[in-house]
Amino acid sequence: MSKLLKYLLALLLVVGFVGSDVVAAKSYNAKEQVSNSDNYKKGIIQETKYGPVKGYENVEENTLVWKGIPYAKPPVDELRWKAPEEPAPFDGIFDATEFGHIAIQNSASGIIGEEDSLNLDIYRPNTNKKHLPVFFFIHGGNNQSGKSGEITGDAFVNDVEAIFVSINYRLGPLGFNPLPALNTGDRLEDSGNYALLDIAQSLDWVKENIESFGGDPNNITISGFSAGGRDVMAALASPIFEGKFQKAIAFSGGMTIADEDDSIKVFAKAIAPLVVEDQVKSTEEEAYQWLQQEDEAVREYLYSLSADRLSGLMGNAAIRMSVFPHLYNDGYVLPKEKFETSDYNSVPLMMLTGTSEFSFFAFGDPYFARSLQDGSLFTDETKRAEFEFAKKYGSDLYTLFNTQESAETMYDNYKEPIYTIQIPFGEDMKTTTDMDLFGSFHGIFVPLLDSNNQTYLPLMRQSFELEGAKELSSQFKNYVANFLHKGNPNNGPKLTKWDNWTKENPATLVLTANDTDAYAHMSEVTMTKNDVIKEIEQDTTISAEAKKKIVSEVLNGRWFSAELDAYYQNEDLWIK
Repeated sequence: MSKLLKYLLALLLVVGFVGSDVVAAKSYNAKEQVSNSDNYKKGIIQETKYGPVKGYENVEENTLVWKGIPYAKPPVDELRWKAPEEPAPFDGIFDATEFGHIAIQNSASGIIGEEDSLNLDIYRPNTNKKHLPVFFFIHGGNNQSGKSGEITGDAFVNDVEAIFVSINYRLGPLGFNPLPALNTGDRLEDSGNYALLDIAQSLDWVKENIESFGGDPNNITISGFSAGGRDVMAALASPIFEGKFQKAIAFSGGMTIADEDDSIKVFAKAIAPLVVEDQVKSTEEEAYQWLQQEDEAVREYLYSLSADRLSGLMGNAAIRMSVFPHLYNDGYVLPKEKFETSDYNSVPLMMLTGTSEFSFFAFGDPYFARSLQDGSLFTDETKRAEFEFAKKYGSDLYTLFNTQESAETMYDNYKEPIYTIQIPFGEDMKTTTDMDLFGSFHGIFVPLLDSNNQTYLPLMRQSFELEGAKELSSQFKNYVANFLHKGNPNNGPKLTKWDNWTKENPATLVLTANDTDAYAHMSEVTMTKNDVIKEIEQDTTISAEAKKKIVSEVLNGRWFSAELDAYYQNEDLWIK
């Protein structure tokens, strides 16, 4: 297998499959060392409610940085599946010059991370400015993998004149677990949505402490990418997040909430083999039934399991809720009626999507595994046409899911402006070819915001170094800065006016670039998922047999595929 292909497959794990070594394995170590170069001067100390923390100055980027600050007690031992508790006061000065532990998770090289992972990173401009807006970020990874360092703030906090906070939070079966044996009588904990409780606790920490770092505790924008974006959308519907933020940005997010009862079955089925392996029950069916009971013996067994064994379960979910269900409609943390709620935490909202959002997921799907291994995906016209088919229609559905569908669902009960944006950059490059395969991929905004990012840039550096891409990055950051400061992306003579989305005018900003220039325009979104299905029906670029298999095996069961699955009568992937 070529080095490029190995890198591409590793990249797929970053953007929604379980686990990753990312680009440099050291970035996933429990502690990441700060560079010893002269660009880093240690000793920047700020006070928090829990004691002083020491960060460092990044001279090259003109930023101040604090990493790995705990915002809660370690969720270990008896605190494993509990609501997070306030951290203990520091014994002396806390060293915040290294990344903290990432959450325990599966990766390409096995289990990495720690249960003790509730920490956050802070980046700010090295200026005397105070009362800066706070850009609060939740990383992606299907709520099963990822790290706070998915995006770092060094490259852009000066451009947007804001403080950037990024968090680690519980993942996988330790971040979400609906099994009734874990119930304590506390409705927060009994929701099973422990990761959401972590996010709420970290927002409380920011509100209490960010003023010491020069931030405005009353101007917090919650944001997130992929799973983090879906967590943002969940927070908008969750009563426990009321008043915790003033604006919201969902990068490739969309609306997903899992039915609690269905989720219990999936978790019981996934854990049952461990019960048999440990000789607690003799068969998996017996274990499956036992795990669904609200029984003290089940609770004790679950707490006895090592985090390593739990984190390896329900892997490779690949944006299918039926594999790893999370964000449960418990009726307290998240509404029973899911996103049909009439009671949103209405704040100015920005929702972003690429236009080839499914390209990574199509590339990594088992359907294309053999053509990847033998290279025929790149040389065989038939295989490439099948890939392009899956990429196109999966992306059309995913794009609608990320923005239009959410806006339509919320609009009648949402009291603040909603802004939607598409970034099709990479779809039609003239002088570069490094984006031909993936186009405007899942995460297209990341290199535009974070020019130091080492997840995507090593693969697509040529395109992002074009003058048009640089101008695109500048305009994008200007829109984001305006939104962070005022809740409205419009300000400045060089920016195209961005109208908010309404049912009467379902307009989205299309922001992109060619080789030399960036350009933007408003576009009314009229396409529906039924329109996409009609296009699939009429498409003759691949054989009828291949179309049937891709529709039923590649596009099925995804966040965005309910209408597709119903039309083609695809198999229901949920456990009955």
